[in-house]
Amino acid sequence: MMQLCGRPLTLHEIARVALEKEPVAIALQAQSAIHASRRVVEEIVSRHAVIYGVSTGFGKLADVQIPADQLEQLQVNLVRSHCCGIGRPLSETEVRAMMLLRANVLTLGFSGIRLEVIQLLVDMLNRNVCPVIPEKGSVGASGDLAPLAHLALALLGEGEAFSEGERMPSAQALEKAGLQPSELRAKEGLALLNGTQAMHAVGGLALFRAKRLVRVADVAGAMTLEALKGTPVAFDVRIHNARPHPGQQAVARHLLTLLGESEIRASHLQDDPRVQDAYSLRCMPQVHGAVRGALAHCEEIFAIESGSATDNPLVFADNGDVLSGGNFHGAPLALALDYAAIATTDLMSISERRIDRLTNPDLSEGLPAFLAQQPGMQSGFMIAHVAAVALLNEARVLAHPASVDNLPTSAGKEDHVSMGMTGALKLRTIVDDAENVLAIELLAAAEGLEFRRPLKAGRGVERAFAALRSIAPRLEEDRALSPDIERVAAAIRAGKFDSENDPL
Repeated sequence: MMQLCGRPLTLHEIARVALEKEPVAIALQAQSAIHASRRVVEEIVSRHAVIYGVSTGFGKLADVQIPADQLEQLQVNLVRSHCCGIGRPLSETEVRAMMLLRANVLTLGFSGIRLEVIQLLVDMLNRNVCPVIPEKGSVGASGDLAPLAHLALALLGEGEAFSEGERMPSAQALEKAGLQPSELRAKEGLALLNGTQAMHAVGGLALFRAKRLVRVADVAGAMTLEALKGTPVAFDVRIHNARPHPGQQAVARHLLTLLGESEIRASHLQDDPRVQDAYSLRCMPQVHGAVRGALAHCEEIFAIESGSATDNPLVFADNGDVLSGGNFHGAPLALALDYAAIATTDLMSISERRIDRLTNPDLSEGLPAFLAQQPGMQSGFMIAHVAAVALLNEARVLAHPASVDNLPTSAGKEDHVSMGMTGALKLRTIVDDAENVLAIELLAAAEGLEFRRPLKAGRGVERAFAALRSIAPRLEEDRALSPDIERVAAAIRAGKFDSENDPL
């Protein structure tokens, strides 16, 4: 069981709760800080002090003081009014990640929220009550207001939720799980709404998948290299020690391991007239390695964010200060999400070039046109390559940074926003596309290996070939390839092509 205390969470830990439904609990050491910050809020209410979000309106209406007998209704109104989400619901996996992240940062004890409200959020997570949260409507400052409002609405027993996959009114879902709705008190609605957890959940899970993809790209690229009778000379460790980017060095080591003991390489080692391969083969360490570096940098940012207080104002129980700031602003994540989108698109780009070399008879080192058994009578992988190009085109459009845009909201009070949720949704789609492009490369590369038989490829490549053939048979004659591509992409997501020898 994962203990929540506000510590940073890794992408793998988030995935365990979101995907594998690992249970969570509020750590005992976090509870004293939660109680202490709540006492500060209650003391403020008792002396009728004017504090933003506790006894005032919000945003442009921060100058409006609210009577003491209306403070609880103020919080309910805040939640209801901010439920303006649009579009299809986030997946239950994404909502679970969002609930985990929100609960974790609330346990830091800077939010002034009662322990029982956080506990309800944790209980809903553990009992698989997932609020229905439309995916669009957040500009990423003051955090993900609309998505988090839909999350908070379910805690009130309003709106809708999924219970064990079935969509129903939240009140019914809570009752089914044996839970009672919460009644918000001063500041608690604001504590639930301010934050970056929607973009973090969607973007973080996409980043988790992208990190797997960059390892699979090495496997697919190594298989393509073998099918094209390429050389591993460019992966010599001395080359990469001369330019010691960690990702580049790791990819070179990984490729050498995958290609070890190759009979195909041995067959043309002495009489190969080529001096060097094309960039899409020779420069895999440099390109795949740069993508690894970019994603690693993004992962560091997400880890910091997962243990950060992101609402406003923040309550400092040690001296009773309640300070207004801007930790809800999604800029750190927004920029990282755009970076990850660009990097993942580049990974797709080099993979598409390798697919072209496999299918183009002018470049494929003796392989039949489009990898067809009877070129002309059969089209083989001709349109599979076209599909990869279509996916790459979509990714290139989506890789345009969302974070460079800005439109003021809240009557100019919130005059610079991050657009981080847009970046997260775009990254999710790009990763979907990348999984399918790499699935196409694996299928095409495996087909290329069939034409090199009886010679075997390197040990790691042969393991990947066997995994692929357990999913999709050889293309003996033309057939619809969409089901094959879909199955291989699903296998990529499930880790079937992860290499046991990847240095990272």
